Amino acid sequence: MRIHHGSVPALGIGATAVLIALAPTTAANTAAQASAHTTTVKPIPASAGHIDARTLVSPLPTSQCVAQLGIHCYSPLQYRVAFGLNDLYQHHITGQGRTIMIVDSFGSPTIQHDLDTFDAQWGLPATTVQIVQAGVIPPFDPTNSDMLGWAGETSLDVEYAHSIAPGAKIVLVETPVSETEGVQGFPEMMHAEESLIDKGVGDVISQSFGATENTFPGFAQGDFSSLLALRFAFKAAAEHGVTVLASSGDSGATDAELDGSTLYPFRVNSWPSSDPLVTSVGGTQLTLNDTGTRLSPDVVWNDGFGAGGGGLSGVFERPEFQDGVAGVVGDQRGTPDISMPASVDGGAWVYYSFNPARVGWHIIGGTSEASPIFSGIVALADQVAGHRLGNINTALYELGLGKHSEHAGIVDVTSGNNSFAGVTGFSATSGYDLASGWGTIDAPDFVKALAHESEH
Repeated sequence: MRIHHGSVPALGIGATAVLIALAPTTAANTAAQASAHTTTVKPIPASAGHIDARTLVSPLPTSQCVAQLGIHCYSPLQYRVAFGLNDLYQHHITGQGRTIMIVDSFGSPTIQHDLDTFDAQWGLPATTVQIVQAGVIPPFDPTNSDMLGWAGETSLDVEYAHSIAPGAKIVLVETPVSETEGVQGFPEMMHAEESLIDKGVGDVISQSFGATENTFPGFAQGDFSSLLALRFAFKAAAEHGVTVLASSGDSGATDAELDGSTLYPFRVNSWPSSDPLVTSVGGTQLTLNDTGTRLSPDVVWNDGFGAGGGGLSGVFERPEFQDGVAGVVGDQRGTPDISMPASVDGGAWVYYSFNPARVGWHIIGGTSEASPIFSGIVALADQVAGHRLGNINTALYELGLGKHSEHAGIVDVTSGNNSFAGVTGFSATSGYDLASGWGTIDAPDFVKALAHESEH
């Protein structure tokens, strides 16, 4: 899911930063300033940092975002309502006793402070992020756009994994080399994951990054060894019962620059999302009111800023768990498996302070949002089950096919497509499709069904 800015390679991450960096000002003139400065909102590469639309003292409600900025914006409290999570919290299902591992290049030097600010804003319980540095992390440079992009990604990942599973422990793994395209950065990430898995750390891993399969050396010649050699962490996860997630990408069925030009003008897929040992998390667009009530059914994320990744792997053959959807995927591994919020027009409020020029509240979208949100869902299911669920793909497809549970909590997404940058993608249909996977979820039923299905 590569995004480029000019000739400079950007991060291998799924987040799409939006032109809204909201920092403190006086409460009295907040609305007036926002209204007076409503530049066109458009996505920019994550590594390029954020561009101010206006500085504000606090995040706006959705109705004001629509009126003043022209896009929807959502808080974690709205997501809790939209997915029925409050019902689980009332029954003390919070992810207590489970651990979410988040992996990001470089991390963020202000992540604990920023999470504390985020929690205070939304009335969420405070928690301490355990930071594991997998090697010597370069000193943070606020003028380095690559580091800024990854720090923003880190903020998004940590804040939204915690907001969905407030009782779960968060372990942030910082790696010293930026993941871009092909192999770069992956060895450090995979070794870090394997090391912690072997030590018993982590029940679910969220990965908001990926590289298009065709950029790995040897792909054009049908030699996939450079990619396959990196799977050792996922094999370790399978052996230890750890669930692994990855964002499906932000450029629909292709990999394209967000300025409108096309980098790869054909259908491609990204790894690790395409790996059968990983659950691929695609993107939806929600339409909520200020309290989080849905005004219309979710659709595939495709809002002009980006589109949810999905399609067929060029490396992996159809895994057994997809035999029931062979009519859709053919002989290849299809993605995504499930989808969660990712739309930029409907992005999530994120707070960060690592960039002195951009301290404050930001609206961020992309499937980089979807993966940590779903990691929280899996942590809740782990708690209900009383153990790690491991690779959930078989259970997920059994639920999607309706083989064991009439209350699977899977909500079909039947509208929208992931065509992007002139490349025709796939349309959402009834049942499994290559735009939304099985669709999205209703958390109370899904969490319990997933926990139960893992016993079969």
